[in-house]
Amino acid sequence: MDLFSSTVQHWLDLAGIFVFAISGALLAVRKNFDVVGMTVLAGVTALGGGLLRDLLIGAVPPAALTDLGYLLTPLAATALVFFLHPQVERINRAVMVFDAAGLGLFCVTGTVKAYEYGLGLTASVAMGLATAAGGGVLRDVLANEVPSLLRWDREIYAVPAVVGATAVVLLIRAEQLTAVTSGLAAALAFVLRLLALRYGWRAPRAWRRRSQSAEEA
Repeated sequence: MDLFSSTVQHWLDLAGIFVFAISGALLAVRKNFDVVGMTVLAGVTALGGGLLRDLLIGAVPPAALTDLGYLLTPLAATALVFFLHPQVERINRAVMVFDAAGLGLFCVTGTVKAYEYGLGLTASVAMGLATAAGGGVLRDVLANEVPSLLRWDREIYAVPAVVGATAVVLLIRAEQLTAVTSGLAAALAFVLRLLALRYGWRAPRAWRRRSQSAEEA
């Protein structure tokens, strides 16, 4: 199921890795980590989701360890943030837009790869989510923070990824998955994430019922 040429896919992957790595390195700066900590958070954020997916589906050795570009790109992002983090912070809104684009891309490619390795449609959606959001969860855990994915006070992140991944499996079932339709699925996740950022959309918390005594009063 080759949706894109190998060259196009490679550059799309590197673009997503670069943006995710910047977000990890910026968090390290805010946490006052040294350059080693910056490198670790950048690498984990950029490559963690893909590594987790590949290990779970049996795609070993993982792509992140067999392509030198995948390893060098987080280092380049770390160097950029190390020297220019005030400037990068000022364009943080733009970085979040690119992060949303990476989310859309990775939820699609992760779902497709999992399906190619024999997983069912539901499991493929889970792997799409893991690809898109797994690195961010690992980043937050290493930085001693509650993962953004689990916090109600942060705009929805998992939901757009699940929607994009679900769109992919529906296209697979309908035998309509092409480079164009997969791009539309990625765009759907991208737009949902941008709308969540724009309007502050958040996932609902547990329903809070009033106590029986309060209702009787």
